[in-house]
Parts: sequence; C-alpha cells; structure tokens
Amino acid sequence: MHLPPQAFSPITPGEMRDWADFTLEADETGEATLALSGALRVHSIGDLDLRLEALEQGFGRLDLSGVTDIDTTGAWLVWRFAQEQNAEITGGSEQAQRLIRAVGKGSIGEAEPPERPPLIPRVLGEFGVLVLEWLEGLKRVVAFIGAMMVSFGDVIRHPSRFRVKALVHQMELVGVTSLGIIGLMSFLVGIVIAQQGAIQLQEFGAEIYTINLTGRLSMRELGILMTAIMVAGRSGSAFAAQIGTMKLTEEVDAMRTIGVSPMEALVIPRVLASMVMMPLLGFYSAIIAIVGGAFISTFQLGIPFITFLTRIQEVLPLYDLWVGLIKGPVFGLIVAVAGCYQGMQVKSNSEEVGLRTTQAVVTAIFTVIVLDAFFAIFFTEVGWG
Repeated sequence: MHLPPQAFSPITPGEMRDWADFTLEADETGEATLALSGALRVHSIGDLDLRLEALEQGFGRLDLSGVTDIDTTGAWLVWRFAQEQNAEITGGSEQAQRLIRAVGKGSIGEAEPPERPPLIPRVLGEFGVLVLEWLEGLKRVVAFIGAMMVSFGDVIRHPSRFRVKALVHQMELVGVTSLGIIGLMSFLVGIVIAQQGAIQLQEFGAEIYTINLTGRLSMRELGILMTAIMVAGRSGSAFAAQIGTMKLTEEVDAMRTIGVSPMEALVIPRVLASMVMMPLLGFYSAIIAIVGGAFISTFQLGIPFITFLTRIQEVLPLYDLWVGLIKGPVFGLIVAVAGCYQGMQVKSNSEEVGLRTTQAVVTAIFTVIVLDAFFAIFFTEVGWG
C-alpha cells in the first residue's frame, strides 16, 4: 500500500524537500514490513503519523533503509510505532539507531518508588541523618569561629589592617539607629511588668515591692534579653542578608582575589560592633523599662515618679547592673557570629539568602535564651542571685 504525501507547510518557489513516505508489503511468510522513505525530519514528516495511525494492518518489521535523514522528531515517531506494533527496527543508519536508542531511554517511564521501610527504622534513619547534619554544621561553625579568631589575632599583630571606619559604621547601625525601637519596646515592657506585678502584689498589700520587681527584673534579665532579641531580628538578619548577597554576587571572592580578607573586612567589624554596643543598649533598655514602670506606677499605685526612681537606687543591688553588663558582650558575640556565619554559607541562589537570614535570627534568639538560663543559674550559685 502506498499513500501519497500531503503538504505540511507551504513550500517557497524553487524549494525542494524530500517528504517522508511509507510502503507496507508482506513477504512469502506473510509477515508485513513497513518501509519508511524520505527525510524523517520535523519539516518533512507532514502528516505521516496520522497516516500510520490510520493503518488497519499491523506489521512486524519496520525498515529504515529508504530513510535519507532523521532528527529527534523522526526518531521518536519510529520508536513509538515500533513499540505499539512490537516491531523490529531494521536497516537504519548509525545516526538513526543512535537517536532511536536515545529517545527510547528518555521515554521509559519512571520506576515505581521502593516500598517504604517500617515506621521505627524510618524514624531512626531520619533521626540519624539529622544528627549527622547537625554534627557537620557544628564542625563548620567551629571552623568559622577558629578562622575568625585567627583573623582577629592577625589584626592585633598588624593594627594598620584594622578597619576603624567599618567598625564605627557598624556601631552606628547596630546601636545608634536602634535606640528608638529598643526604647519604645523597653518602655512598654516596663509598663507591663509594673502593672501586672502591682495587680498580684496588691492582694498581699505589698504593692510597694513593685519597685523592686520592676528594677531588678529590668536591670538583670529583661533589659539585656529583650535587647539581644531585638538586635538579632534587626542587625543579625542584616548581617546575614548583606554578606549573603555579597557571596551571591561574588564580591567576597573578588575580595580574596585582590588580597583582602573577608574576615577582616566583613566579619570582625560587625562582631566587635555588636559586642561593644550590646552592653550599652542593654543598660539603656533597662533604664527605659524602669522609667516605664515609674510612669505607670504614678497613675495606678499613686507612687510619685521621683519617689519611684529614688527607691530604685535603694533596692537595686550593684551586682544586678554587673550581671546585665557581663551578659551583653556574650549576647552580642552570639548574634553577630550567627548572622555572619549564615551569610557566609550562601552559595546557590537568592532564595538561600532568605533562608539563611531566617536561620540566623532563629539560631541567635534560641542560643541567647538558652545561655540566659545558664547565666541565671551560674550567678545564683556565685551569690549574685
């Protein structure tokens, strides 16, 4: 059987194309052979696939001896009809055979997913993977801190390499520009502490001890803790995003190329700025919280504003001030290292910048809260409780 080819696209004057065609013949044994001819290319196949699908007679062999040229489209057509008829492909050129094999491999369906293991082995396996990832992350953090300490030692030995302007700029970003939001937060926290404390102490006629509660809690715990959380969300995230973007745009690699240490230029100024400004911000936060407590006590407890502040000086031990000041540099170090480390881990795309920024904030806040609990136990044991 021979069907004339049909046009697939208009042919410009003088353009000659070797259109694809086929014949279907049976041999002495009765086995039908489909012989393709012409160019099996996307521009010359035309409606060959429709005509092949319209065949009512099957065939057991598909002969490509008459094919003059072939591309991926033609190879896919041959492979598909050979699969449908379970026919043997013969007579093709080396190029045709190679394309048909490639198309066949790419068309094989995905293997069924393996059967899931039982619940307990699967949970234990996933837990093991998490532990290994955590240990690998811990190793990278230790390596980062070690590299930072080495760079800090190099700066001490060569003071001319210390970037004073970068340090001052970061101190401004971490400290000065955050005074407003930290002050507002601390003022409101002081109001809440005094107001809620007064409600509970009034039941025992001891509302005068609201001053002790507000003063000691603000100066010792909440002042520096809330400041650290605020700085982690504000400056720690900025560290991670800034350095991560520089990694993504290959600015960090460019710095290494010209002989500038990214640790000295990016990490050390941010870490030192955080360690210097955190105690000052914590003290500022505690003072504003006490002022907020005095403000609400004037209206709710009838304690004059000046009397509240004078009483604070009498009931607030000096070591409460030192507790807050000691925590400050440690919390600042944690926030800065978390932000800079996560920023340095950015590698692939802009989405990772957001993920690393989020991880920096979460890691910093979690670590700060855990360490604050250890500090509380430690200072109680040494008699500063």
